[in-house]
Amino acid sequence: MLRPDITLEYLNARSADRLPGHYGFEVTAFDEGRLEAQIELQPWMMAPNGFLHAATVILLADTSAGYATIAHLPEGAKNFTTIELKSNFLGTAKGGVLRAEAVAEHLGRNTQVWSAAVFNDQGKKTALFRCTQMVLW
Repeated sequence: MLRPDITLEYLNARSADRLPGHYGFEVTAFDEGRLEAQIELQPWMMAPNGFLHAATVILLADTSAGYATIAHLPEGAKNFTTIELKSNFLGTAKGGVLRAEAVAEHLGRNTQVWSAAVFNDQGKKTALFRCTQMVLW
């Protein structure tokens, strides 16, 4: 269940002075069972081959799922930690805005499972991501 005390401003403030903030990570929308976020690609986010570095995609997808988890923690839970993640890369991007859509697959008392799709600025799906979060009590 979506926590009523979590706001867009609260989620975005969590990025300040942390790795997501250095990437310009921004939550753009969230609701029951979903969250959308984006980053604007910069040249330093590319791999030496000139294409988007996989770590940039993982940062966007994993942080999206993590912030979605925060917004859906059960009452009384203190935090969470990632216990498993997987990604499939389908394409790349060299600039523009990279966008993620995270969707809840399972919102349990002790674990949550999130899937995320990552899209380039032409709307082409560039990655699929899934992670399992352990709820900390």
